[in-house]
Amino acid sequence: MIEVDRLEKSYGFARALKGISFQVQKGEVVGFLGPNGAGKSTTMKILTGYLLPTSGRAQVAGFDVVEDSLQVRARIGYLPESTPLYAEMRVDDYLRFCAEVRGVPAGQRKAAIERAVGLCGLQRVTGKNIVELSKGYKQRVGLAQAIVHEPPVLVLDEPTSGLDPNQIVEVRKLIERLGTEHTVILSTHYLQEVEKSCSRVIIVNQGEIVADGTQAQLIAGRPAGALRARVRGPEAAVLAQLGTHLAGCPAVVVGRSGDVVEYRVDAGSDGGPVERTFAQVVVQNGFELLELQRERPTLEDVFRTLTLGSEKEVAHA
Repeated sequence: MIEVDRLEKSYGFARALKGISFQVQKGEVVGFLGPNGAGKSTTMKILTGYLLPTSGRAQVAGFDVVEDSLQVRARIGYLPESTPLYAEMRVDDYLRFCAEVRGVPAGQRKAAIERAVGLCGLQRVTGKNIVELSKGYKQRVGLAQAIVHEPPVLVLDEPTSGLDPNQIVEVRKLIERLGTEHTVILSTHYLQEVEKSCSRVIIVNQGEIVADGTQAQLIAGRPAGALRARVRGPEAAVLAQLGTHLAGCPAVVVGRSGDVVEYRVDAGSDGGPVERTFAQVVVQNGFELLELQRERPTLEDVFRTLTLGSEKEVAHA
């Protein structure tokens, strides 16, 4: 549904995109993840016809975004970072206007609007002026205008920006529902949005794609984290024994609950011997080992490594 091939965009001497390439298949919900200024919004604007690329090509549903711009726009529902709303219009009038300009036939507009209103949970506010709505409801109206013409592709740029935690959860659930009927590319720098809503992740940094794969694939390429253990026994005695036998891997206390102490040991990549030694020290000294496990890497770990690391690391899963 979306094909990007060596796409570049320059603003004078500044290169916002440096030849990125990726594809999005029908039915995928893809998170386009990156820090501020990484090139996310530039990519979204090129895909939707708001910007021309400097070089390279992009296609949506088989149509070129430059040569067949109107065909592309007819097949896209777009929610930009700043929601495009006419504040003095009523919600139902605004959606009727959007359906008309989107080319929905007159005989189908009522049903199209009712579908969008139902999906976005706007039944209670259709008779209100948009200016009266909360930020969360305004964002829902923005999503409704993006789907009123039932496009095969949805492009959502920072759809939860500026919302409170409750509103974020509501919009996130809505995006999940929309993902069952549309191909979705979701641009954001909020990791939670990608973790909850997306089947695949593309991470972009400084105008380049640095990772592309499912969450499981990207995380699988990372080493396990520190060792965590819960031990029942005198804290000072436990630390003394661990300090003697775990040279170079000091244990630190990270929590307490009654006579149970939680320890953390930075085991590095060679965690197996440290785990065995830790367990042996605890058991052989008569302490009670309640839990022993490695911290699992997260999408946040992948993101921070790829966007903050000094070395260029490309991970195509």
